Amino acid sequence: MADQTAAIDTRPRSEASSTVLQIAVLAGLAATGTLATNVLLPSLPQMAISLKVSSAAVTAAITVFLAVFAVGQLVVGPISDRYGRRWPVLIGFAVFFAGSVWCSLASDLPSLLIGRVIQAVGACATSVLSRAIARDLFSGAALARAMALIMIAMAAAPGFSPLLGGALDHIFGWRSEFAFLAAFAGFGALAYGMVFGETHLATRTPLDPQAIAKTYLTLLRDRRFVVPAATVSLILGALFSIFSAAPRVLIEAMHFTPIQLGLFFAGTVLIVFAAGMLATRLAPRYGLDRSIRSGLLAAAAGSLAMLLVSLYTPSFLPFLAAMSVFLLGMGIVSPLGTAQALSPFGDKAGAASALIGFSQMMAAAIGVWLAATISHDALFALGVVLMVFSLVAVALYSIRATKP
Repeated sequence: MADQTAAIDTRPRSEASSTVLQIAVLAGLAATGTLATNVLLPSLPQMAISLKVSSAAVTAAITVFLAVFAVGQLVVGPISDRYGRRWPVLIGFAVFFAGSVWCSLASDLPSLLIGRVIQAVGACATSVLSRAIARDLFSGAALARAMALIMIAMAAAPGFSPLLGGALDHIFGWRSEFAFLAAFAGFGALAYGMVFGETHLATRTPLDPQAIAKTYLTLLRDRRFVVPAATVSLILGALFSIFSAAPRVLIEAMHFTPIQLGLFFAGTVLIVFAAGMLATRLAPRYGLDRSIRSGLLAAAAGSLAMLLVSLYTPSFLPFLAAMSVFLLGMGIVSPLGTAQALSPFGDKAGAASALIGFSQMMAAAIGVWLAATISHDALFALGVVLMVFSLVAVALYSIRATKP
């Protein structure tokens, strides 16, 4: 009897440990794309000198990566719905590893850009399939909890990677950042291979252009998918506008040093972490719909505060307070909205995840572009972008039917 009791007591702990490990690996998959982008930011001037091009020209290493990363997700998702998740993820890591090595050996900008294209092809496989695998394994409140933790990892990557990249550049030079990314890919592939088998056990969808187009059109016509997916994309687009505008606001206007800027980005992760933990408690108690609405209201309040700060009190503490409120709302909306968009589409989880990833990256690109072009005053431009994106997200989500 004692042995039976011990077995009964041990099994739940073992299952819980396995779930934590699975989510940790999925978080690593999700963070691959943002890590590969932001770790380079402190090194762009040194890369330009080394490759004998202008600083403006070398930023193409970021633009090219994001473009391929966005479009590639639309291809990887349907492939995974047809052939499963395991081999696309492992191949993605291998391609990302090869692209990282290529970049580390690049002697000119065209060679670097080729390597970045290869990197992005691999990264889009790991990032998009992290959401699809989560949908394969979890549902309901458990899926919302898993997406919250994955979202924290996606926020941590751009938060901490500039500090990491700056340290690597200072000690070893900019090429060491690509060596680190190659090592990350190798470790990620090993961890994934050890923790996961094939998770896509539902009916496989055919892989042909007409079937893919039909799947995407079906999703785009379904309000259960479109509304939460577009809502999350708008909020994340606003988040990326913060990342792009913050250096101009803090370094140029508020005279931060690059190290202080890196510490500031790292500090934002704590806010997102707290919001993600709050989301895991709100969803089971109040449901996804009410929880998402509360997050949207917080994001809109933070956006309005940011616009007012830009007009009346353009100093650091009000800026930090406004951004913290927005990040709190974003940290609730992003995981819960993603879970809500994916939940009804288990048989199309790969395609749905790909479409979400594509829309998020497109919204991010638009947000970054608007924050850079609306006004020469970076803080005012940021406030406008946050306000517009948040209000559109609130209005869009308000049309969602309470019962799908």
